[in-house]
Order: sequence, then C-alpha cells, then structure tokens
Amino acid sequence: MEALGIDIGGSGIKGAPVDVGTGELLAERHRIVTPDPSTPKAVARVVAEISRHFDWSGPIGCTFPAVVKAGITYTAANVDKGWIGTDAAGLLGEATGCEVTVLNDADAAGIAEMAIGAGKGETGLVFVLTVGTGLGTALFMGGILVPNTELGHLEYDGNEAEEQASDRARRREGRKWSQWTAPLDRCLQVYEDLFWPDLFIIGGGGSKKFDKFVSGLKRRTPIVAAQLMNEAGIVGAAMAATGMAGVRE
Repeated sequence: MEALGIDIGGSGIKGAPVDVGTGELLAERHRIVTPDPSTPKAVARVVAEISRHFDWSGPIGCTFPAVVKAGITYTAANVDKGWIGTDAAGLLGEATGCEVTVLNDADAAGIAEMAIGAGKGETGLVFVLTVGTGLGTALFMGGILVPNTELGHLEYDGNEAEEQASDRARRREGRKWSQWTAPLDRCLQVYEDLFWPDLFIIGGGGSKKFDKFVSGLKRRTPIVAAQLMNEAGIVGAAMAATGMAGVRE
C-alpha cells in the first residue's frame, strides 16, 4: 500500500510517496521552504504543489507542528496563529483533491520509528524527542501512542524546553552541535525524572548530528538516534493516512 507523506515544519515542507509496509520512499523527497507568513492558505498551496509534483491522487498524510485532534489544529507555536481552530484536514483535502489525514509531527515521527525504526519491538515506555525548529515529543507505552503530548512547552529552569534545547536555540546562541550537550542533557534529565522512560529516541534534524553530541548525554536511560532520521515524519504520516498507525480522523 502506498500513500503520500508530507511533513510540514517551521522552516520547510517536504514530502514523498511511501511504501507504508516497508517505509521506503518511492521517489526522492520534494522540499519547499515554508511560506512566511505560514498562513493556512499559504501552506495549503505548498502542500498542493507537492502533491502535483508527484501527480498524486491517493491518500495523503500530513504532519503539523501543533496539537491536532480529528483533523483540527488547536495550537500554533512555530507557525502562523491563523492555524488555531483550523480544519486542517478539510483545508488540505480541498487544496489537493485527496483524502488527507493530519497529525502532530512528533507523533508521526514516533509512529514510524516504533513500526520499523529504533523503537520496533520495544514494549516499555518510549520517549521520542524531535530536535528541530521546535522541540517535539511523542510517548508510547507498549507500542501505543499517547497523542499530542507537546512536552516541548514544558517549563523548567525558568523557560520552555524548546527555548533551551531546540536546534533554533542552538543556532541563536551560535553553538556547534558538539557544544550543545549540556542544554539537551538537562532537557532529557527533566523528562527522565518525570516519566522514567525505558528508551529515548532522538529524531528530527538533530538525529543527523547525533554522533556529535551523544557522548555528552549522561542519562540513565538508553538514548538512540532515530533510524529514519529526518524522514520519519514523512513515513509516519503516510502510515497514518492508510490506517496502519491506528490513527483515524
């Protein structure tokens, strides 16, 4: 079974058709810079452009950096505030002419990792952290997703987690990835002390630089890089669109 997976992020929107059984991308992913401002109509036009790029007519799964329930986006931390309360599934479906499933971006990445990546076969509490423009989180217990956790907005040490440990925060402070171990380790410590996970999976853009900072992470919980790296969102979105992830509108 195939579906088009599209990952909507704060800096870029990328997509590719996916074999949802294997997680294989069936074509080179197509990426377009996220519009500024990232209004619903502007983003919908980009999603439609990606769909046309692949001449797509089947199911589409889209990630979104927000709380998403029944296709409606309820928050907008790193995108235009016009998304709050928007029927994203309906809007993107109208723009593409296809049936569209929308889900939280970190949840989508976690779904893919649990199905065919670093979390496959894990039966305990798995905490997925996507390090990018923002800081996304996904929790799985016994392989089952607890959706829309949004723990990147958890406050500690006087500020939100993503204002301290995201890639945007790293770039703002002008640090290399090898110099980013302390902020990220502190963030993981807070999550570790609250949830006592059995495994941390680091995904998002940060997964590509995992070897540059992993040695400085001193947690008691095992920490691994996402095997699908920055493509996990695309794959998880496609899985959700076909019902393989147990996600329904």
